[in-house]
Amino acid sequence: MAAKGARVLLACRNELKAATAVEAVAAAARGPEPEVLPLNLADLTSIERAADHVDVSIGAVDLLINNAGVMALPRGHRTTEGFDAQFGTNHLGHFALTGAILPALLRAESPRVVTVSSIAAWAGIINWPDPNWRRLYLRWPAYSQSKLANLLFTAELQRQARAAATQLTAVAAHPGLSAAHLYDRNGEKGLAATLAAIPQSILFALAQSDKMGALPQLYAATMPDLPGNTYLGPAFEIAGYPRRALRNPLARSRSQARHLWRLSERLTGMTYRWSN
Repeated sequence: MAAKGARVLLACRNELKAATAVEAVAAAARGPEPEVLPLNLADLTSIERAADHVDVSIGAVDLLINNAGVMALPRGHRTTEGFDAQFGTNHLGHFALTGAILPALLRAESPRVVTVSSIAAWAGIINWPDPNWRRLYLRWPAYSQSKLANLLFTAELQRQARAAATQLTAVAAHPGLSAAHLYDRNGEKGLAATLAAIPQSILFALAQSDKMGALPQLYAATMPDLPGNTYLGPAFEIAGYPRRALRNPLARSRSQARHLWRLSERLTGMTYRWSN
């Protein structure tokens, strides 16, 4: 996108990785210099600060790509507010961020929000009695829940945008099985690290490149006249060029989407303002 002349903000938590990323993007840029926006989606205060900066310094936002994520973290990982780290980062963080910069999005002529889900959403079920997994924690079901939440969020965001008569379009994408180092033992040691390395090795043996995995979200971000609530992924589900993807039937449930929205509002304190 920077190579096509877009002004790109890289919202990053890790300063060292951000410096490397912005240098690479700057080398390809054919327009404004890319910028780093400090952001930790696992901290609602950080989200508020980032949104304030966008509102003051950027003004209008044409495109938001919600592509941050953590995967299969060990028990005990929590956000600043005490949410399960996977649900809190992958869904609640994006919910709060999108709501916080909604005024800037609505200043754009045809704003778009792309939220990145996963093939793991097929196994997703929202743990309604305990969405933050305080009692029994299962790392993979918790991850799948967060990825189903991404699709439910997209569907309800699009429904609300249409009901409010705005031009905002909400779409989703997934990268298939890609070598993106998202699952990387997560700091485990000893036997736990050895066991964690087994699925990691299998995943990387089957995975397509990270560049191929990025194509569905880039397609979702740039394809003109894309219908709201479109879901894109690799042609062969785990690999290939982008096409429309199938989704977990639960992701089509309007009642689940509305219930998740209300839960997200309550947990984050974020209410979407569809008019200024």
